[in-house]
Amino acid sequence: MKKILITGGMGYIGSHTVVELIDRGNDVFIVDNLSNSSLEVINRIEKITSKKPAFKVIDCCKFDEFEQVFKDNKFDAVIHFAGLKAVGESVEKPLLYFENNLVSTFNLVKLMEKYNVNNLVFSSSATVYGKPESVPIYEDFPLHVTNPYGRTKLMIEDILRDYSKVHPKFNVALLRYFNPIGAHPSGLIGEDPNGIPNNLMPYITQVAIGKLPCLNVFGDDYKTKDGTGVRDYIHVVDLAIGHVLTLDKLYKNPGLVTYNLGTGNGYSVLEVVKAMSVATGKDIPYIIKPRRAGDIDECYANCDKAKKEIGFKAKYGLKEMCRDSWNWQLNNPNGYR
Repeated sequence: MKKILITGGMGYIGSHTVVELIDRGNDVFIVDNLSNSSLEVINRIEKITSKKPAFKVIDCCKFDEFEQVFKDNKFDAVIHFAGLKAVGESVEKPLLYFENNLVSTFNLVKLMEKYNVNNLVFSSSATVYGKPESVPIYEDFPLHVTNPYGRTKLMIEDILRDYSKVHPKFNVALLRYFNPIGAHPSGLIGEDPNGIPNNLMPYITQVAIGKLPCLNVFGDDYKTKDGTGVRDYIHVVDLAIGHVLTLDKLYKNPGLVTYNLGTGNGYSVLEVVKAMSVATGKDIPYIIKPRRAGDIDECYANCDKAKKEIGFKAKYGLKEMCRDSWNWQLNNPNGYR
């Protein structure tokens, strides 16, 4: 049995990954400051897995309290989800994002070195590719970013790349997520944003259930099949399984590895709206708005490398993503509250 530390493990992707790890016999320890999550998540994880993971309220930016977790436990690996993640907020509060996301990672790597923990999975993002010159996107594409949130992801990638060069025993995986949506099929855990959602799917489901009047579609003049932006949406359970497979890779001491985690398919905003209309049995009203600064025409992954090296292949399609998103919303109209 491996003991895994999960930072930010109460969040959307983190909680689903905890479930997959427990289901495969791992011992999981979660730290989270609950700034964008709920204590109720622990109870939901226990209902799904019949096991309650260890949990402490910890701010990873506070070195001393974070260190106590390492003093009290011997970890085989860490999955680092903790961090601020709203693009718009990062533009308004760049220093907050740089301080929180970088300091938490500095502290983590220092503690991993001090306590001889040599396996790290880092939650990166497809935002590090900026506006790609072509699609699909491969891992060796040029990296450039358009907002402070994305810059923190790229800076942390650079830090981990440099660190791994001088610490040959250190194994690190940089996982570049595309657009996670969906929820656990049980309907017990899912995406629960604070306030008005920033992401497409929770916005659509809140429109469908009547909490919001209509969806704003930003731009219908992109060079895509229907004029709306195209993205690679991946079911959050598929994404969680990708982390489990990546840990298996790290235990073989590969050094530094980088993987795209997506489906390899691009869906437009209006295709997602149509699929959700089918899943809910309701029309989803929407209004076309002007483009947002920085948005790109299309973005989807090539995932051949992850398939070849860790056996990763997304099994859920858009139909299942919409079904499970709606099931979560119906069962939890106010999220975890």
